[in-house]
Amino acid sequence: MTTSKRLYHITTFGCQMNKADSERMAGILEDMGFEWSEDPNAASLILYNTCSIRDSAEQKVYSYLGRQAKRKQEEPGLTLVVAGCVAQQEGEVLLRRVPELDLVMGPQHANRLGDLLEQVFDGNQVVATESINIVEDITKPRRDSTVTAWVNVIYGCNERCTYCVVPNVRGIEQSRTPEVIRAQMEELGRQGYKEITLLGQNIDAYGRDLPGVTESGRHQHTLTDLLYYVHDVPGIERIRFATSHPRYFTERLIRACKELPRVCQHFHIPFQSGDNEMLKAMSRGYTHEKYRRIIKTIREYMPDAAISADAIVGFPGETEEQLENTLKLVEDIGFDLINTAAYSPRPGTPAAIWDNQLSEEVKSDRLQRLNRLVSVTATQASQRYLGRVEEVLVEEQNSKDTTQVMGRTRGNRLTFFTGNIEELKGQLVQVKITEVRAFSLTGERVKNLIPSA
Repeated sequence: MTTSKRLYHITTFGCQMNKADSERMAGILEDMGFEWSEDPNAASLILYNTCSIRDSAEQKVYSYLGRQAKRKQEEPGLTLVVAGCVAQQEGEVLLRRVPELDLVMGPQHANRLGDLLEQVFDGNQVVATESINIVEDITKPRRDSTVTAWVNVIYGCNERCTYCVVPNVRGIEQSRTPEVIRAQMEELGRQGYKEITLLGQNIDAYGRDLPGVTESGRHQHTLTDLLYYVHDVPGIERIRFATSHPRYFTERLIRACKELPRVCQHFHIPFQSGDNEMLKAMSRGYTHEKYRRIIKTIREYMPDAAISADAIVGFPGETEEQLENTLKLVEDIGFDLINTAAYSPRPGTPAAIWDNQLSEEVKSDRLQRLNRLVSVTATQASQRYLGRVEEVLVEEQNSKDTTQVMGRTRGNRLTFFTGNIEELKGQLVQVKITEVRAFSLTGERVKNLIPSA
């Protein structure tokens, strides 16, 4: 007699941290004997890993949940799980809104999924949102890629930006030890991964909660020290890190990125606004002048470094003149990429209850203006690649043109060129860029030249 397979499906909303959490939770489910199903309606366990940074993402979760809750009335054996930031923020309220839910769990509990599900399978409805010390990850994640992987180095955030829900839902900063991070990277290197992105909500804060200081009084464990410690892991060809906070970004870190050949010269440093009054209202802890100095220093060390950022328009009280200051910053710096957003009030954040909110029409108009400018400046920034030979790490086949493969340059530009994915996946390939667009490139493979004797 054959037993039917237990299938699971995970839908992930939001940031890279959530993607990393989903990969770990998928690893736990597979250890428990579940198998991945592309089709959620075929799965007997559905997990939504949620994001609460924008209201739209939150609403989408509720609409997905509604469909599966209806299905559960027909199929009582279906297990429904909501994980991540909406779960942490809403807690038991989620159970009241969707009583069909079996498990509500905050992001700090990702590594406890197996234990929590055992309680569910014993017939309990479980809410796990209490604050805990991060449980060190001993599971093997189910990676979405076989070429690139995320490695968390610090969880949580101690910042108190007035618009941001992250500290409320992801908890205080907790750094993993350098030894554990390196051991995980070594394992990934053995498995054939070529590129690692070190992740943290505020990665520059790495290590300040770990014991130990140098003779000069500096924290012994910083992101810079970590890069020197892990940069030579066998098999790992490239290292990236995100997300940086301008308040803690140091010249020592910039120097390390120049000195260490495997560390990609790509920096993701959100500025959020180009206006000092707005930055103060956001509690960001720096000025636009300081932000500009950071970029200037990066370009002094690495003139060709790729720089991306996050920006918010339509924050409460933002005037037309303050918006212009943001647009001016974008124009002056010429970013490679900016993740843009209109301000969205989030529950439990100070800015959400201020009485100087802007109308949706104004916010939408400002976002469109910012996006138009970003497209122009990114197109200009792309021009520098035309005719150049770039190193591309091949990740996937181009789904829109199967004669092409796609990968990323060291500066994180998506690049397409003709090639066979079976032959090239995971390879570092020299590509001459023949076509540039705002956010991607096209080129042709250059056969690696044999150096003359």
